[in-house]
Amino acid sequence: MTPQTLLFGAPARRLSLLAVLSFLGACAGPSSPEPTAPAADAAADAAAVLARSALIVDTHIDVPYRLHKSPEDVSVRTEAGDFDYVRALAGGLNAAFMSIYIPAATDAAGEAYGFAEQLIDDVEAMAAAAPDKFAIATCAADVAAVLGSDRIALPLGMENGGPIEGAFDKLRHFRDRGIRYITLAHSQSNHISDSSYDSNRRWQGLSDFGKALVPEMNRLGVMVDVSHVSDDAFWQVLEISATPVIASHSSLRHFTPGFERNMSDEMVAALGKAGGVVQINYGSSFLTQAAQDYGKASAAAMQAYLTRNGLPADAPERRAFAEQYRVEHPYPYASVEDVLDHIDRAVQLAGIDAVGLGSDYDGVGDSLPTGLKDAASYPMLIAGLLDRGYDEIAIRKILGGNLMRVWRAVEAHALAGGEAPQCRFAAAAGR
Repeated sequence: MTPQTLLFGAPARRLSLLAVLSFLGACAGPSSPEPTAPAADAAADAAAVLARSALIVDTHIDVPYRLHKSPEDVSVRTEAGDFDYVRALAGGLNAAFMSIYIPAATDAAGEAYGFAEQLIDDVEAMAAAAPDKFAIATCAADVAAVLGSDRIALPLGMENGGPIEGAFDKLRHFRDRGIRYITLAHSQSNHISDSSYDSNRRWQGLSDFGKALVPEMNRLGVMVDVSHVSDDAFWQVLEISATPVIASHSSLRHFTPGFERNMSDEMVAALGKAGGVVQINYGSSFLTQAAQDYGKASAAAMQAYLTRNGLPADAPERRAFAEQYRVEHPYPYASVEDVLDHIDRAVQLAGIDAVGLGSDYDGVGDSLPTGLKDAASYPMLIAGLLDRGYDEIAIRKILGGNLMRVWRAVEAHALAGGEAPQCRFAAAAGR
């Protein structure tokens, strides 16, 4: 989820993957060369087989907040949004981390704890209403336990640590409720960490509480997420954490110079050296400078329009202006190739064990790349990886193996300290 957003069964799966890849291929961006028909068919077949057999984990999907704003039944195909059961099943997605997203304004109003509880309740209700389709996952074994079925595992990640409210007992509470990673801050600095989006660097990295929180997260088996935090906070986390950390939905600053929300080459390399994983974000503004520049130009045009007409920042006329601006100035969508470029560079910098997927579906609005518009499109990315020469072992690592390695390492560290992994589904299944 970005501040820009706030502004503006098995046999069935085998059949649907091929159909989805054929459809998505027709939507691919002009940057992709036209393969010959036999080559395209072979790529589609190979990508479909991998999407069907590999473990695919996406560490950041903003369904809970989307449904909070506009309730829908995601157990069936929905009219709006990027994720639902039908799309996820078609795409081969096995584990979708549900983002318990806490807006900075909600945190500032003192309502973060209650809002987190509500969103977790909503995900619980979503899974309970469709137990043949969704299963809450609270440990790595839970994800393994749903493989081979048509159920999609739903682990939970908290985007913005505001609900912790400076209390370790609240961290434990949310751990017990299923939160398995915490993005320390979001669009504003909070009581834990400075934010990459906030010019007010009140802590020069982590607060004193934040520096104590990281080891406690390690102890309780909760992954530390460095997406959104400032550079100083990132380096402090890496120094303090006893376990590998993740960037749940970040891309590379090399392609968007000056965009601190993305990770520098040095940060990516250090994250990999420490055993962590950067999960590539699909938002076009995370992927290309053209989309970054467009965002700045459209924001300036909007402000000029409001000022010229004496309108407040929340004027209802904003929507009509934004829509007309898009018509007159088409958005420069990124492509599958741009996502692959970020993956390539991350692999070059940090190694094949340090890269994964954190799409930010339902969190980046109408900015997703051509060819990767929803949760049905993972085969399209797999086809691109195959085309770039990645072998099956490497692709399986990117699709989910690397993230699961980190998750298991965090669980092992907690177990060594006496905190056994809390498995909900696997325990019920007797595994």
